[in-house]
Amino acid sequence: MGAGDLYYDPYDVEIDRDPYPVYRRLRDEAPLYRNERLDFWGLSRYDDVVAALKDLRRLTSTKGDILEVVQAAPDMPPGIFINEDPPLHTIHRALVSRMFTPRKIRALEEKVRAFCAACLDPLVGAGRFDFVLDLGAELPMRTIGMLFGIPDTEQPSLRSTAQRALRNEPGKPLPVTKEKYFGGGNYTEYVDWRAKNPSDDIITELLTLEFTDDSGKVRRLTRQEVQIFVGVIAGAGVETTSRLFGWMGKLLAEYPDQRGELVAEPALIPRAVEELLRVEPPGPHVARCVTEDLVLHGQTVPAGSALLLMLASANHDERVFPDPDRFDIHRDFSQLVTFGHGAHFCLGASLARLEGRIALEEVLRRFPTWEVDLAAARRAPTSTVRGWDSMPAVTG
Repeated sequence: MGAGDLYYDPYDVEIDRDPYPVYRRLRDEAPLYRNERLDFWGLSRYDDVVAALKDLRRLTSTKGDILEVVQAAPDMPPGIFINEDPPLHTIHRALVSRMFTPRKIRALEEKVRAFCAACLDPLVGAGRFDFVLDLGAELPMRTIGMLFGIPDTEQPSLRSTAQRALRNEPGKPLPVTKEKYFGGGNYTEYVDWRAKNPSDDIITELLTLEFTDDSGKVRRLTRQEVQIFVGVIAGAGVETTSRLFGWMGKLLAEYPDQRGELVAEPALIPRAVEELLRVEPPGPHVARCVTEDLVLHGQTVPAGSALLLMLASANHDERVFPDPDRFDIHRDFSQLVTFGHGAHFCLGASLARLEGRIALEEVLRRFPTWEVDLAAARRAPTSTVRGWDSMPAVTG
């Protein structure tokens, strides 16, 4: 590769503190990177990452989309639609997409705003609040709970289940074995409870709808299938979206001029959320399994290899984004890959954007200025989702 001392390890805590200098070197010196010790290949340039996300024939999601899962090749339970390829993925995605229609997302707005207000109003005048502990740790969990019709008292366990599925010891991969993979979590009690207490919610809808499966049979989803669908959405929507809020506090403290623009012109807030998602994507990478020998940048990636697609690096590729490490709410960020691309584009993107927009509107309405207390901030112990467990802010 001619990369000398260039080394990238997604589990390395020191690299993870600020991976962008390493990403830049990868893009320039080793656009196809090989880590022999951890046995994976990696792509870091925007064009390569997008092409890989679209390549469903040679890069499969059926072995998982997390590096440790691809490498362990566990026995996947049926119904984890993010770990399926078409045509099965197409069928299951169409069912799950019913959760995220524009009408359903719009219907949540008032409830999400009311919850933000309930979190933030008691903190006005206190002199400080925590972007994660006071808001980010709560809002995504509550929003998913609203969507699913899970009672308020049960929602904290929704968050803890989602966290357990994605958290690793610092410096070490997730503990995944070939025999077991709990990518869908365990949501049996929620599904069983809702089956006995139907309402106007997503779980009830999934339990009662009819569809044509891949064998041509018209049927309803099994309880296990519904449970897995709920687990996948909760796992993806709770832990990842939570990370957005810590970066929101940190980046807007570092760019007070742009924060001031948002206070003066709230119509810019959706652009700010997009730029937050570009600069610090909560999910920094996804993985694929190579189904046939793949030639990239003059090298052959053998069939069966794990290929890491570095979304965060692609979002900082200067070939696409001028001055990419700078936070800029006025840039053209329409090409960001934070939510993936193509058939596996994140179904919850509109929900994450809704939560980010409303939260930022409500924060700026009450706290137009703040400084973050980085000495007291805590990073989240996970490599799959990158962000903070605490981001305290001093509000004057």
